[in-house]
Amino acid sequence: MMIRMIAAFAAPLAALAFIGCAHAQPSDPTHPDAVVQYGGPDPIIIETAEGPVELVAEIADTEASRQRGLMHRESIGPNEAMLFDFEVEQPVAIWMANTLIPLDILYVRADGTIAKIIAHAQPLSRRSLPSDFPVLGVIEIAGGRAGELGIAPGDLVRHALFGTWEAGEASLEEADETDADDEPGEDAGEPVEEAAE
Repeated sequence: MMIRMIAAFAAPLAALAFIGCAHAQPSDPTHPDAVVQYGGPDPIIIETAEGPVELVAEIADTEASRQRGLMHRESIGPNEAMLFDFEVEQPVAIWMANTLIPLDILYVRADGTIAKIIAHAQPLSRRSLPSDFPVLGVIEIAGGRAGELGIAPGDLVRHALFGTWEAGEASLEEADETDADDEPGEDAGEPVEEAAE
């Protein structure tokens, strides 16, 4: 009799456990159904030879958000970006696995200067795209936008991550009030790479 009572209660509990597992979020942040939290959105200003360019960026500043990046998204707006904060300056590599859209990848040194750009990174590629330089951050934007906006290696990125955005700075006008002493890094002449398989 006791075994029947236990079995009678166990079956519904097992069903509830199964339903709970079916609705559980995947623990792998790269899984399409995983829920990943990003910081921001934050304004970013890039000082180009053609003038300042303003973008709005989600911030990937956790291990999960850095792993996920822009994976599984079907589009990115022309002035949208994702800023990856690697916390310490180091050589990094990006890949495009599970990324459905072409991207331009901007590798940014700790002082805010762009060290290298890879244009038109190929969607779904597992090819490693290295920074070649120690960097603190990476900015991803829609494929081709760096060229359209005149963004080049040596340009200065203004954001709090790099210490180039003062607290309370809220507009392009305020960003324009910078010292003339701000010079790009010594590798400012690095060429833009085209990503190809």
